[in-house]
Amino acid sequence: MPVVPAIRRGLAADEETVVSILQEYYGAASVVVRDDARDIHEYLSGRGGFWLASIGKEIVGCVAMRPLANIGAHVCEVKRLYVSPDQRNRGIADRLYSELEAFALSHNFCSIYLDTTDGMRAAIHFYERHGFEYCKRYNDNPQATLFMRKLLT
Repeated sequence: MPVVPAIRRGLAADEETVVSILQEYYGAASVVVRDDARDIHEYLSGRGGFWLASIGKEIVGCVAMRPLANIGAHVCEVKRLYVSPDQRNRGIADRLYSELEAFALSHNFCSIYLDTTDGMRAAIHFYERHGFEYCKRYNDNPQATLFMRKLLT
């Protein structure tokens, strides 16, 4: 029987772990616009969040959320959803996203935005399956080609 990963919200003490899993994500997704120390701090404190999936001491996935105050007080953005290749197709991404959405709802966010690229077909399908719809560009990310949002209320 496969081991079920634990999902938990990251803390400030997890900064090194977060940087490590983000480096893995950047390589896998060929990300050009990367998070800096300020972004990581924002994920780990305040109204944002960073969730980690782990099996034992090994981090096997992550997802981040941050407020989009420039769009509205109750709007957030999902970022950096990633599961290690050897752990995919086990429902880990669903569990990570579910934790993020539950947090967003409990903190009075009304909608979640995201950006991605045309080449991220599995990610696009995942977000469509979770109720996201296409929307107009909402940021200046030069790598992003598709923009989506989900209304939570």
